[in-house]
Amino acid sequence: MHYDRLEIRKAEDRAADIARKLPAAITRAQRAPAYAALLHDVHADSITDVDLLAQLPVTRKSELIRLQAETPPLGGFNGTPVEDLVRIFASPGPIHEGQVKGVDPWRYGRALHATGLRRGQLLHNCFAYHFTPAGFMLDGGARALGCPVFPAGPGNTEAQARAAAQLRPVCYAGTPDYLKAILEEGERLGLDLSCFRMGHVTGGAYLPALRSFYTDRGLRVLQSYGTADCGLIAYESEAGQGLICDEGVLVEIVRPGTGDPVPDGEVGEVLVTLLEAHDPLIRFATGDLSAVLPGNSPCGRTNRRIKGWMGRADQATKVRGMFVRPEQIAEVLRAHPGLTRARLIVGQAEGHDTMLLRVETPVRDASLAESLARSLLGITRLRGEVALEEPGALPNDGKVIEDTRPA
Repeated sequence: MHYDRLEIRKAEDRAADIARKLPAAITRAQRAPAYAALLHDVHADSITDVDLLAQLPVTRKSELIRLQAETPPLGGFNGTPVEDLVRIFASPGPIHEGQVKGVDPWRYGRALHATGLRRGQLLHNCFAYHFTPAGFMLDGGARALGCPVFPAGPGNTEAQARAAAQLRPVCYAGTPDYLKAILEEGERLGLDLSCFRMGHVTGGAYLPALRSFYTDRGLRVLQSYGTADCGLIAYESEAGQGLICDEGVLVEIVRPGTGDPVPDGEVGEVLVTLLEAHDPLIRFATGDLSAVLPGNSPCGRTNRRIKGWMGRADQATKVRGMFVRPEQIAEVLRAHPGLTRARLIVGQAEGHDTMLLRVETPVRDASLAESLARSLLGITRLRGEVALEEPGALPNDGKVIEDTRPA
């Protein structure tokens, strides 16, 4: 039922494993030139859990893009020499990712196993095998399970349906909506595609109506969340209650634009630390929003769960010709101890941009509002109004900047 015993271990056993692996991951990272500079004053042996990890700086995609442009191809974030890599990919950004040796370096075998794929069953893989690593990520996971793969790639739906009718794959891998397109094309052509019994989807929104479409046809189609940089981050099990974090990563949820952890249940940006990768990432900001779900999954897996993808954390917007970013709003809050949540509403009145900073606080003090307005001006160089709100008044959706101006 489970991929290995790591999935069902006790919390104290997982914590002990993290206490051993996390310092080792930081030490490996410090051997890479970029991390040697970023983490030069960090004593790796002292970072033994996720709370202590929060002391370290965040690694952002913008920094990867800049350093990779300055020092191609990988910007000094690789501990593995380029000549020892199997492949180098180019994802949008552009960001380059190196593939190290090994059958399943992105750890997708665990996610495919949770979907139901077992040794000897054929996987119809519709992820691309060129430029980005997506095709190889699922391919490697299937190989780790002992499963053959049909490397279909994306597009050419009629040929996909005809190949599936002949090869009889049990499982589909691809974006959430493309299996539906293949099935409907098969119906149009009069083909028997009853071979598909399950699917594993990622790389797009898996909406309830689409899930119902598959369920009504007797298909179990589960999803995962991963990135080209990190590999598998979290995956769905048969319980269908949130996504379970992979055993090879540490996931933090922080206030967008910062490295400050938010309470469980609050929506924030996903940071990922790779525990056993040859080329570790430490507190890597995915730019995605999610939230921690309380408790364990009913399927018996005991790692923490997240709600899944809930939008993008990069909410920078231009106001009166100047960019305003979530980290600036976080800086405003840090200037006023005791305040934790705020939202900047960017609007328009009479053709002019406006800003309203809504701040949760139990204090109703005009001097606080005036002080916040001064901080907002000093940090963003833009004037805005301030509204003091009751604690809990702001929506729990991870938004720090909300742009309400007409498109």
